[in-house]
Formats: sequence, structure tokens, C-alpha cells
Amino acid sequence: MDMRTLVEDDGDTIDITLQPVENPSKLEELWTDLERRADGSFFLGWQWIGNWLASLPSGTRPHALVARRGGQVVGLALLCPRTQWRFGLLRTRCWLLHETGERTFDRLFVEYNGILADRNCADAVLAACFDWLGQRLTNWDELVLGGLEPEAEAAVRLAAARQGHALQVRVADSCQWVDLEGVRRQGTGYLASLGKNTRAAVRRAMRLYTERGPLTYRVAATAAEALEDFHAMEILHQASWNARGQSGAFSNPAFRPFHERLIADGVPAGTVRLCRVSAGDTVIGYLYNFVHRGRVMNYQGGFAYEADNRLKPGLVAHVLAIEDTLARGEDCYDFMSTPAGHKPLLSNTEQPMNWIALGPDRLSRQIDTRLRRVKAGLTDRMRRLIRSPLPLMNR
Repeated sequence: MDMRTLVEDDGDTIDITLQPVENPSKLEELWTDLERRADGSFFLGWQWIGNWLASLPSGTRPHALVARRGGQVVGLALLCPRTQWRFGLLRTRCWLLHETGERTFDRLFVEYNGILADRNCADAVLAACFDWLGQRLTNWDELVLGGLEPEAEAAVRLAAARQGHALQVRVADSCQWVDLEGVRRQGTGYLASLGKNTRAAVRRAMRLYTERGPLTYRVAATAAEALEDFHAMEILHQASWNARGQSGAFSNPAFRPFHERLIADGVPAGTVRLCRVSAGDTVIGYLYNFVHRGRVMNYQGGFAYEADNRLKPGLVAHVLAIEDTLARGEDCYDFMSTPAGHKPLLSNTEQPMNWIALGPDRLSRQIDTRLRRVKAGLTDRMRRLIRSPLPLMNR
């Protein structure tokens, strides 16, 4: 399917097409060329996108959205069509941005999502692409956009408002990170920038660990070394989740092979960093980080938790990783989205990151919105009930 429209951008024409991906090699040429002219995130780079494309479940039909101006490619994205059932009742036809609609596979968790756009006309490209997609929702119920960058979300909201589409925030979250330029300006080091209680907890944990031997932080130097750390991280990661009666990231069958390929390519390129923290001969934690244009992003970790809660393997590992990032002259250490107790303690900056859907304000979408509100209310009540003490029985 090849659909075209022309959008005026200050006198220049942006030509947009959407076609099934037939030739990944040709798409790679276009993508890597545009990537050099764009300011997109790690998750919009070919290293992630190409690996994602090669890993897609059978039956997935990715389409390439291509925006051109004056014959030059200025915007790229991948969208997958899928029919989904909401609450087992509502049939919903979707286009998903860099996701498939298959829940297990999509637990690879794309963040800082959007459209890869030429930095010289990025605002115009985002506006044109999301307007164009919104105009074509007459035959599809919704556009599903997960983990959006702020610029992309702003363009989506404007497009929805212009076209009268209903916009639904499926998940409201935020990204938190350490602005290392701010730490450098203070001139006292990262640990000194933390709150009093957090600083004391980290120092106490470090002191207890050093009683076992030197506290060491090591970044894997080769892909083979990184893969060995990745597999060791899996053991610690799954153990901590299993102890809570929950399934961790590695329970997803797509997770391990996807990241093994990403590590094999990314370590030599300097875009993937596997970090190991040890106290003497004992490993206390691993961090799996991405590195992109001065931004270090913590994607996953595995820690050796112990009965003594004064030992803080996660806090210590992140503090050492942040100090290493600071020493390398990089700009920030990003914890990315999803709630975790250490993030507000260690970060100094944050911004929203939302998972949204938009489409015509039909009855099915109104029902979907009401059902989601009911489900959220019931979930909140259950959480409060679990936290509250049980009433005494009448005797």
C-alpha cells in the first residue's frame, strides 16, 4: 500500500509515503544516512531499529513511513498494523509506532520513541507526519504511540486537537536522570550532591562492602566479556523477581536473543556498556546501559540482595556508574521510565514520558475509556485494601 500526501512547510513540500518493508537493506541505507542528520534517541537509531526489525515475530507486517522534502529523506519511522481486542469485547484496529501489538514481544520496552527527523526541519517533519497519520484514521480506530519523546508527544497532541481526535493517556510515567553538567558546576562531586540520608546510606553500604575486599567497578572490554556479564546478570535479576513471586524481564522469550545480538554489535561500537561491581571476589551487581551522544541510559540490572538491608547493591552500583560517567565527560546518566525507589534518590532532573493512543471519538473508544477508568479504580481500591490493616472481628 502506497499512500501519499503533500504538506506545505514554509513553501517547501513534504511528501509522505507508507509502504510495507520489502527490502531491509535499502531501508538501512536510508535510515543510517538520516541518522547522521538527526538528533533522535538511541531507540530511533538503526542499532536498535535494525535489530528490532530482524527480530519481529512471524506474521508481523512492518510498514515504513518515509517523509521527503525536495527528494531527500527527512523523516523515517516503522509502524505495524494489528487488530486487537480491548477487554475481550472491543475490536480495535491499530497502527503501532515501533511496536507490534504482541504484548510479550513489546516487553522489549521502546522509550524515547518518535519519528527520526532531520534536525534542520524536525518540527515540521513531526507535525506533517502525525497530521498525515491522523488524517488516515478513518479506517483504523487508533494510533498507538508508546514511550514518546516530549517533542513527538507535543506534535501528536497538536495533530489530535486539529483533527478532533480523542487522545487517551494509557500510561503516565516520567524519566529521571542525573544532569552531570549541574554536578560539575557544583564542583563537589556526585556523592556530595545527594541528600543527607541517601549519602549516608551509600557510604555505609560501601564501607560494609569494602570489609569483604576492594570495591571495584569494571566495564566489559569485549563483546564476549559483556555477554558473560549479561548471562550472569540474568541469574541475579530473575532471582530477585522470583523472590517477589513475579516474572522478570528474562521470562520474555524474545528478551535474551534480542539483547545478545544488540550487545554483540553495540559493545564494539561503544553504544552498549555492561558494568560489573564487586566487593573483593564477590559480585554484588551488574548494570546493562546504552550510550548515545553523551547520554548513558540504564536499561536493566541484576543485584545480589542480602538479608542485611544496610547493604545496598543497587544504590552502590548506580553511584559508581554515575561517577564513571562523570569521569568520562558524558552529559547525563538516565534511569529512564518505570517507578523504582532509587530513581528519585539519585536523580536531579525529570520529564514526563507517556504511552498514548488517539483516534476518532467513536462509541467503542468511549466505552474503552470508561472501562479503563473502572479498572484503574478497582486496582487502586485493591492496593489501598492490601495496605490497610484488617478490621477486628466482632466476638
